[in-house]
Amino acid sequence: MSKTAAMPVPVFKLYGETSAWPTPDLIHCESIPERSKLHSWEIKPHRHSDLVQLLYVQAGRATLKVEEVVNHIDSPSLQVVPALSVHTFKFSEDIQGHVLSLAQPLVEQLGAELNSPVLTTAACYTIGSTHPYLDTLFSAITQEYSQQHSHRDSMLHALITALSIWLSRRNLERLPSDAVQLDRGREHLQAFTRALELRFREHLPIEQYAAMLGISTAHLNALCRRLSGQSALQMVNQRLLLEAKRDLVYTTMTVNQVSDSLGFSEPAYFSRFFKRSTGQSPTQFRIQR
Repeated sequence: MSKTAAMPVPVFKLYGETSAWPTPDLIHCESIPERSKLHSWEIKPHRHSDLVQLLYVQAGRATLKVEEVVNHIDSPSLQVVPALSVHTFKFSEDIQGHVLSLAQPLVEQLGAELNSPVLTTAACYTIGSTHPYLDTLFSAITQEYSQQHSHRDSMLHALITALSIWLSRRNLERLPSDAVQLDRGREHLQAFTRALELRFREHLPIEQYAAMLGISTAHLNALCRRLSGQSALQMVNQRLLLEAKRDLVYTTMTVNQVSDSLGFSEPAYFSRFFKRSTGQSPTQFRIQR
């Protein structure tokens, strides 16, 4: 593999900080204005390697971009930002709200308790008539976080569990009515996406992923199509394409270096793959962006 001279997307613990996690807690809580005003109301592209963020916009306007999805917010909304997702935010100066950062061990614990992927899936939820409940919940989290009462950790965990349950219920409301019955299928799909995240650069055959899950290739493809609207191979290709776009936009790697880092045997093959998927060559995409 060729040596690269990359300038990757910054990976922060909290935005603007590269030091150790700033608190012994597995959470960090602050207001949106508290940090964003330090950066002229704009949080530039970055990602977090080991934490999930929940950004609750209570009032004001915001533009929230997570990967390629942009949401323009002018009413109460809650944005989930999974670990490793490249994101950027712009806020109006009258913005009000909270940012709750959850360390990965806590996210995994909550996911196992609720059997829900809601904290690991990027989504923006409109709040609607439930905003008094969320206002109260975030206020309680902020108050408990800032004080040192007895059983503080247990109370914080209970409050964040309540918030996670609210998110999980809202996520289920988005799904088709029969999707609640597809728990086992979702478990297989989640296992596939976890394996894909670890090994997408290896260009493994779909048969090998299916074998890892203990199911047939046909079953894996059927699950992928039913639950994600794509075949397993399309999901692999989309993950490769996403990483290619990240590298082309946020690093100084050459096209050959990007090809090499993503496991393509030849840069020409990578360029054909990229153009077939986007309609542009890697160089054209980089120039346009």
